[in-house]
Amino acid sequence: MRALRLLCSLAVVAALAQPAAAQAPVKIRTGWITAPASLVPLLLLKPGLARHSGKSYVFEPIAFASSTLQITAISNGDLDIAGFGYTSFPLAVQNAKLDDLRIIADEIQDGAPGYYSTPYFVRKDSGINTIADMKGKVAVTNGLGSGVDIAMRTALRRAGLEASRDYTMIEAPFPTHKAILKEKKGDLVVGVLPFSYDPELNEFARPLFTTASSLGPIALSFWAARKSFIDKNRAALVDLLEDYGTVLRWLYDPANHQEAVALTAGFLKRPPAAFDAWLFTNKDFHRDLTGKPDLKVVQSSIDKVKESGFIKETLDVSQYTDLSLVEEAAKRKR
Repeated sequence: MRALRLLCSLAVVAALAQPAAAQAPVKIRTGWITAPASLVPLLLLKPGLARHSGKSYVFEPIAFASSTLQITAISNGDLDIAGFGYTSFPLAVQNAKLDDLRIIADEIQDGAPGYYSTPYFVRKDSGINTIADMKGKVAVTNGLGSGVDIAMRTALRRAGLEASRDYTMIEAPFPTHKAILKEKKGDLVVGVLPFSYDPELNEFARPLFTTASSLGPIALSFWAARKSFIDKNRAALVDLLEDYGTVLRWLYDPANHQEAVALTAGFLKRPPAAFDAWLFTNKDFHRDLTGKPDLKVVQSSIDKVKESGFIKETLDVSQYTDLSLVEEAAKRKR
């Protein structure tokens, strides 16, 4: 009996002594819309870079047609990190009442000085030479309320045009925009990466304006999680953000350019030549290589949405941010 008690005690002590790393890894479901604008589905393509993957966390990318669709998913507990932007984030806080959301990491800036800005294409033979010429035409967006949708509507509004009254707005996934424009089912489409560099698109179409000319630099996408998830899984999130920074620096190292392009092209099932000239260069979106968001840009972006009349009130971004995770991860830089 004494021996049995001793064995039980030793088992309890051994269980309590197990390190956190021995626990089951945390599943982190993360939203994304289109690659390689979003790097979410690409983060684990290079073996060995994300050293914590499969140990403290399991990374699960989940594709969405637009950032606004992620509001419902994270609200229902079907998503852990949302790829929100300057339009969907205030909608999530104000309309969906998710006031426990916290911005934890940067993803992409559109129109940052010296970097890529999303163009909005019209057919060269359309007769549309100014934004005002869109009156009576059809504009195509990926989702109502998305970042590019608001940039498009803002440009048209500044030319005196309102959706429904002056032009028709339809929704369609990004990969279909070229065909819609070519087949004359729409007159203005979004040239999101990588589709804007498509030689066929540029043969029959041209940009009418860009996000930068419409709104200036904007926080097009950043990672946000609910405070309850952060509090429960802080260690795993810091590990993920450490790996995120490691992968970003590897992708942007010129010495790795050919391999980075080849991995991306293989994932997207396209030839490397379609990406080689621009991917992970200043012809691409701006990304902070530590994964830290520029809160001034996030704040000004949301303020612009308010000024454009698409939300009633702006947000104090500092109240919905937790940079401690990405800052802790950055200290581990290797």
